[in-house]
Amino acid sequence: MEKTYVVTDETGIHARPATVLVSEASKFESNINIEYNGKKANLKSIMGVMALGIMQGAEFTVTTEGSDAEEAAGAIEKVITDQGIGKVK
Repeated sequence: MEKTYVVTDETGIHARPATVLVSEASKFESNINIEYNGKKANLKSIMGVMALGIMQGAEFTVTTEGSDAEEAAGAIEKVITDQGIGKVK
């Protein structure tokens, strides 16, 4: 599954939102990747997510693949929207 979001958090995906996303992604067995500006990172890796440097207004894509991919995608979307990190494009 793949879904694109737009960052609404004024500081982008920095330490706090990255930690929240990594924490949620780590609950699932599926492979979960985040892609921004042609670069891809494992959403279960805080360093990988932070290294992308995703700023406010940027579009990014979350891809889930595996046995619980659908559940993972829903949970990640809920965190992104509920925490004010971003919105569905």
